[in-house]
Amino acid sequence: MKQKKENIKMDNLKTGRDSHMEQVERWAHFVKENPDKWKPIHTEFINAIFEKHEQFMARMLKMPGGKEKLIKLYDIKNINGYSWAK
Repeated sequence: MKQKKENIKMDNLKTGRDSHMEQVERWAHFVKENPDKWKPIHTEFINAIFEKHEQFMARMLKMPGGKEKLIKLYDIKNINGYSWAK
């Protein structure tokens, strides 16, 4: 069950053409200034990355030659170590 998302004003996390280091510094400042708010935001972000990867894998495995493409993409040598690659 998803928790209700809290609207958090994150002026310190603006996007655009800022350098990567500036973005990292803004995030570090946000974490320091919001010790109770940053963790759910970070967790949601990380979980979304894993979910997108799972969706990508599922789409690739449905494609003709998808399994072979994934094996090549990830340079998999131990095919028996991956249930989807057997």
